[in-house]
Amino acid sequence: MGEFRLDRLGEQIREEISGMIFGGQIKDPRVSNFLSINRVDVSGDLGYAKVYVSSFMDVHQTKKGVSGLQNAAGYIQSVLGKKLRIRQFPHLQFIFDESIKEGFEMVQKINSLDIDRSSGETEKTE
Repeated sequence: MGEFRLDRLGEQIREEISGMIFGGQIKDPRVSNFLSINRVDVSGDLGYAKVYVSSFMDVHQTKKGVSGLQNAAGYIQSVLGKKLRIRQFPHLQFIFDESIKEGFEMVQKINSLDIDRSSGETEKTE
């Protein structure tokens, strides 16, 4: 399968899983509406798809949500297999991803540097 088609399939899977989470279709209590699907990497032979999940919640709650999604992987695969109509649907593997939290922390650090720099400039002008 071409690289573009794999990327497009990954994007479709990401949108569908996000919709299932937000719509409350996954009944596992560990799966929160605050979970975010960052990206989906589909293997070239459509055997596996790595689904990267992150959240603004604390690490422990996010990991519990990821394990809840992993337990519901069979249900998610069956629903998506019917919707996307591809010959072989990949086995889903949910992976904890800290990129949203790391990005948020980086923005906070940059903002604190800007505040320190602006306060230093006002002291020099006075």
